[in-house]
Amino acid sequence: MRQQSVIAVVGPTAAGKSDLAVDLALRLGGECVNADSMQLYRGMDIGTAKLTPAEQRGVPHHLLDIWDITVTASVAEYQRLAREVFDSAEVPVPVLVGGSGLYVRAAIDDLEFPGTDPQIRARLEAELDERGPSPLYERLRAQDPTAAAAILPSNGRRIVRALEVIEHSGRPFSATMPSYDAVYPSVQIGLEVPRPELDERIELRVERMWRAGFVEEVRGLLGRGLAQGRTSSRALGYAQVIRFLEGEWSEEQAIEETVRATRRFARRQESWFRRDPRVCWLPYDAPDLLERALARISEHSCA
Repeated sequence: MRQQSVIAVVGPTAAGKSDLAVDLALRLGGECVNADSMQLYRGMDIGTAKLTPAEQRGVPHHLLDIWDITVTASVAEYQRLAREVFDSAEVPVPVLVGGSGLYVRAAIDDLEFPGTDPQIRARLEAELDERGPSPLYERLRAQDPTAAAAILPSNGRRIVRALEVIEHSGRPFSATMPSYDAVYPSVQIGLEVPRPELDERIELRVERMWRAGFVEEVRGLLGRGLAQGRTSSRALGYAQVIRFLEGEWSEEQAIEETVRATRRFARRQESWFRRDPRVCWLPYDAPDLLERALARISEHSCA
């Protein structure tokens, strides 16, 4: 296990994390490690703002494009793969970058991932499809109030997972939830964007996605099985474009809903990372952002 710190660049979507991570890797002789759960999927490029080879500026990037779009995401599998990269002697300074909070924590912290039971999962998912998340959430509140308090009542996937773990293991799901006990030492840089500016950046990003051919990307992925992907088909933007292509929404509605859903997601991301006292927050537009980030890394503290 490595003794040198993992550098993590975190924060809400559209904050500029990927560019800062490349800058840090170039200065530190490091390599980037993806912690965006949707950038793990091959072909999901425009809608996830995946860096192009030119934008990567020669910096090696790990854990991009590793899963087919029909694969259901597994944080446990991601944890294994990320730690293989961290422990590799060929990656002198890993720069972990992404806004998927659970994936960041899975990579660097002591997280346990209980086993699954396909039959229990299928039964709960069928109930979720039929009745929606509210009855399942009330059941979770009765069985594990601590877990329920940490999960959004609308997050059907996490509610199903929590109930599955409780039924399968006989233990509270909260016993397996993230702690701040590190397996790898880390220096975490968070990019801070004022809410009005972040809202505007998200709207501009969505507009750029559409101009870059996002609808055609989704149409092509549907031909490769996107609709069958339990995780990929629900990704921000992709789910909205699917509804447009299926005739349920107009294109304008799909754009508006993508902006709205992305803004909600960004608020949840910020809330997640704000709870972690180890994150050193820096203004995203600081003219000396790179130097300030390097100083935090050198100090190994937020003091």
